[in-house]
Amino acid sequence: MHTSPVDSPPRPPGERGALRSAAALAASSLLLLILVAAEWRPLITLDGDISRTTHRWAVDGPGVTQACRILTDWVWDPWTMRILCAAVVVWLMWRRKAWRTALWLAATVALGTLVQQSLKAAVGRARPVWPDPVDSAHYAAFPSGHAMTAAVVCGVLLWLLHYYGVGRVLWRTAVAVAVISVVGVGLTRVWLGVHWTTDVVGGWLLGATLVALAALAHRRWIV
Repeated sequence: MHTSPVDSPPRPPGERGALRSAAALAASSLLLLILVAAEWRPLITLDGDISRTTHRWAVDGPGVTQACRILTDWVWDPWTMRILCAAVVVWLMWRRKAWRTALWLAATVALGTLVQQSLKAAVGRARPVWPDPVDSAHYAAFPSGHAMTAAVVCGVLLWLLHYYGVGRVLWRTAVAVAVISVVGVGLTRVWLGVHWTTDVVGGWLLGATLVALAALAHRRWIV
């Protein structure tokens, strides 16, 4: 009969499920990364078909395209997200005296940026090229920095709201804003023709993986 060591405390409720979720997200991220790096033909074809369709819509709908530019360049820009996190870090240190949680938040966002830029350099995927572009972007395509940053920032901020036990109305509002932001920024990147669809999906998966691992770390070592 197996017995746990005396110095090994039981896992918090739900930790095993959280570990499984993190593992599933990591495996999905890795699989997509491999398929993109290997330029798997069915995936590349699907990306091309979606991008050609959305680009045609973007050219034919300048009003929607301009709105997408504003949203992606200002409201959901990665630097907007990082500034929001910086404000939360200051609040955590100043008002809550939660130095460890503040450092955890800053480290998570910084790690997300590092992973994102490292993968862009390693994969080196070219962005879509159009004869009549409606927008432009720099660096390699995979993963989408906008999508991954939004997923990381919204995910860790939702975790903090859950940790501090906010009211039901605030929680539901925050979840709605987070979902709209994460999904919305991904759609704008494809609509504007600066990312393939799998760049965005890869950003979402990688961001969710990092959030799941960060939440586990916070639960185990900080809470």
